Amino acid sequence: MTTVLITGATGFVGSHALEALMRRPALKRVAACRDPARLPKDFTGEVRAGDLRDPDCRERLLDGVDVVCHAMAWTALFGHGERSRDLYREPTLALLERAVARGTRRFINVSTTSAAAPEHSADPMSRGIPRPFWPHLASVVAIEDALRAWAGGATTMVNLRFGIFAGRRYGLGLLPILAPRLKAHLVPWVAGGRSGLPITAGEDIGEAMALAATAPDLSGYEGFNIVGPTVPTVREVIDFLHAEYGLPRPHFSVPFAVAYPFAWLMEQLDRIAPWPPLVTRSVVHLLEETGADNQRAEARLGYRPRVGWRDAIRQQMMEMASRQRRPMAMHKALPPS
Repeated sequence: MTTVLITGATGFVGSHALEALMRRPALKRVAACRDPARLPKDFTGEVRAGDLRDPDCRERLLDGVDVVCHAMAWTALFGHGERSRDLYREPTLALLERAVARGTRRFINVSTTSAAAPEHSADPMSRGIPRPFWPHLASVVAIEDALRAWAGGATTMVNLRFGIFAGRRYGLGLLPILAPRLKAHLVPWVAGGRSGLPITAGEDIGEAMALAATAPDLSGYEGFNIVGPTVPTVREVIDFLHAEYGLPRPHFSVPFAVAYPFAWLMEQLDRIAPWPPLVTRSVVHLLEETGADNQRAEARLGYRPRVGWRDAIRQQMMEMASRQRRPMAMHKALPPS
């Protein structure tokens, strides 16, 4: 029986991966998290609680494990480079190194379609391009580079570049950042809203993780884009938010060549303003066209997304109405010390 470890099992990606893996009774599931009380009530499998920054915890987590679904992350859309390094990049690289040393068969990493340069990100095997203005993206790309460097041995490296997260149990993401800012009537269209926004629902994310854990004939380094059944434009998404939830549409448009300097100015004002930036260069970067599709994931993993972007947004907006009482911070909450 194949034993699959899911790190970050109570987070957005991890919890959906658990649900998908529970539909595969031939697998043994091991959930790794800080707080087991937050696991789904119907979870069946082993629980290993701990902190990935602890070397002893990493060793214990990997005992008897064949496949690692690494869904743990600490995320920031603006600044916080040291925290991203200490809470996400370094624990991930340490876990990866130990997984290779212990002969783990497969290591599955969670990444983003925005990791690559926009002109190359349609190719999920392309190299990531770190952006100096987004320290967390530099961590994401460093982990992708490490996967490539370790590939070729006994451990197959699988890198899943997901689109914009949306759906139940949402965490930090573009939609909860964007929605309250649209209400300010100061957010412009960028390039007329014509670029694609590859929204991916939690259910499809979980299924992609499970398929990556079980698909045969994977070897070396394998990269995949994972997006929804169709990719809407930014304008289609905002028009939908306007029609269904009454959020204002932008009143003017700027090209990307103007959006980036404007976002830089907002970041500088953050030093003296008591509120977070209206927009950041990372958000502008997320709005750039990626051209991502599921062609390689369908051929190699059998991935076929089921949840359309409108339904994914509806799921998330329903939760936001009850959970989000104030605008979301641009970084994930710090873990308990």
